[in-house]
Amino acid sequence: MLREWLSSFSSPSLDWIQVEVTSYCNAACLYCPRTVYRDAWQNRNLSLEVFEHLVPAFKKTQLVFLQGWGEPFLNPDLLKMARMAKEAGCKVGTTTNGMLLNAETIYKVVECGMDVLAFSLAGVDKRNDEVRQGTSFDRVLEDIRILHETKKKLGKELPAVHIAYMLLRSKIGDIERLPLALQGLGVSQIVVSTLDFVPCEELAGETIIASTVDEYEELKARLDAVKMVGKQWGMRLHYQIHRPGELRLTCTENVLRAFFVSSDGMVSPCVFVNLPVSQKNKVCRDGKRRYRRLTFGNISDAPIGDIWRKKAYRGFRKAFYENRLPSICEDCPKLFVR
Repeated sequence: MLREWLSSFSSPSLDWIQVEVTSYCNAACLYCPRTVYRDAWQNRNLSLEVFEHLVPAFKKTQLVFLQGWGEPFLNPDLLKMARMAKEAGCKVGTTTNGMLLNAETIYKVVECGMDVLAFSLAGVDKRNDEVRQGTSFDRVLEDIRILHETKKKLGKELPAVHIAYMLLRSKIGDIERLPLALQGLGVSQIVVSTLDFVPCEELAGETIIASTVDEYEELKARLDAVKMVGKQWGMRLHYQIHRPGELRLTCTENVLRAFFVSSDGMVSPCVFVNLPVSQKNKVCRDGKRRYRRLTFGNISDAPIGDIWRKKAYRGFRKAFYENRLPSICEDCPKLFVR
């Protein structure tokens, strides 16, 4: 008990902790590093025993998000982990492809008190299924419908239903159809992301990065129009795109007040620098640069407070405070104007 109290006391105050509960997945999305790097991928579940090492840190954290590079519902202890985080006093969420959900599982999700349940999409109708192979757009809508009805039956407002939408260049027109497809299902928020981690050169064409101010303004106007439509139906739409020519020194991953824990217990600033791949394999980011994990310690070996205060980790964060960028963060699309 004393050790737990000391660990909690030494933990940093954080906005969120992202925890990869599994690196297994039942889908094969064409743009996902897991699909591209399948020969080097290391599949594993985070054990409940290792997860418990994080509980003291949860007491000083606003949000715990139980998702990384895999499908969270493949970890049989997912809902136990959610309850443990809730009991520690923080909000809890996860993102799923929806293929493992059914009425019984959805009931348990609502009962455990989860605050946010997000569903991943990358298109509308069959166009989503083309790139998110092994998933079904219609099945996701059915899951959301069952969740909406279950919440009403139980008199619960949570979990809030979010959509984690991957905006690909080849499917860019689908975003305009999305609010109509989700109308009446109780979706409160759509978070639009672009392909920030390009696992191979062949996928470079799917990125959406404005190269001119005119292109930026056109894309912004397009997304703002969707935002207005969604607002009429109670859906907030969030996006972050970079305007060419602007200096980018702040990170959307909030590396100064958040961190990521992979399914082997290793702590990193964000999910993009901690893929579960073998270092012996020649894994490249965007097909050009050699990829290497950036980690600062394992939660099984040391309390989070000790890892957070390590000289190397403090130096990483100091670079952002001093308007410098660590080399691993240079040219990262997750940077934006402060």
